[in-house]
Amino acid sequence: MKQDGKKQAVAKNTLLLIAAIAVLWILTVLSIAYGALSLPIFEVVAAFFGGGDPQSHMLVHRLRLPRTLVAILVGGGLGVAGALMQGVFRNPLASPDIMGVGGGASAAAVAFLTLTGGAFSIHWLPVAAISGAFVTAALIYILGWRGGSSPHRLILIGVGISTAMSALTTFLLISGSSFKASQVLNWLTGTVYGASWVEVYVLLPWVAVCLPLAWLTARKLNVLALGDPVASGLGDPVNRSRLFVLLISVLLAGAAVGMAGAVGFIGLMAPHIARSLVGVRYQWIIPMSALIGASLMVGADMIGRLAFMPYDLPAGIFTAAIGAPFFFYLLYRSRNFR
Repeated sequence: MKQDGKKQAVAKNTLLLIAAIAVLWILTVLSIAYGALSLPIFEVVAAFFGGGDPQSHMLVHRLRLPRTLVAILVGGGLGVAGALMQGVFRNPLASPDIMGVGGGASAAAVAFLTLTGGAFSIHWLPVAAISGAFVTAALIYILGWRGGSSPHRLILIGVGISTAMSALTTFLLISGSSFKASQVLNWLTGTVYGASWVEVYVLLPWVAVCLPLAWLTARKLNVLALGDPVASGLGDPVNRSRLFVLLISVLLAGAAVGMAGAVGFIGLMAPHIARSLVGVRYQWIIPMSALIGASLMVGADMIGRLAFMPYDLPAGIFTAAIGAPFFFYLLYRSRNFR
């Protein structure tokens, strides 16, 4: 009976993953098809495979497809980063933006954009953001270490570091030129506006390497979820496991923030939605979080482009509009969390 239940759970979760892939595919096609100049769905699908008229082919491949792919990579990376953080800290409120990792990445990226004066290629922006995310994560870990890495202590320190990074970002903005500040402010809201194949090629290696590594950490996260004493009793090196998973999360969050800015709440929402669908095992949570995060980002970007035409609003406005109430709901539901 137990074996039959396990098979049914696997079959159910597999179907849910297939459904999530189908939803992402539909959103991708719709995002590419609709805009200031809309295309028939069959023209978009034909252009995917090299067909269609030259105008449709140019519109799909030069403008809309790279933007949508960047949205998929950013959303998927943030979704998985959030899932890893919630697993590491065993806290439903943990996510890159709340923990300060996203803030550190943003501060470093803003410093790169405002202080270098365009002297370096855009290819170095994710490196700068990841460096900032690493410095922030290291600060959180060092300040939270007292003979071990308590998840609750790390969370409290992360919230404090997040506030400090926000202040640093504001200081960098007001220290630079007003023209540069207005450009950076738009980026900070979280947007994939103007994304090209350059951004796709820069971001893709980070996500392509980190997502499989994240999935390979699923067993560690399942063990960490049992609590430090139990995990240690099962032979897991708790502190090393927590550090390794956190590093992967930092890489994903830093790369995503470096390309799209501080897109809020995807790292919080995607893992929760995934957990409600596929259960508590991270072998399923991680891929589902990637698909849901990607769908949220593509959907938010599509709303930003279409709902207020001719204005192209940052996707981060809409992820925040959904995510802020979601955060307060989680805060209320977790009010007795210890």
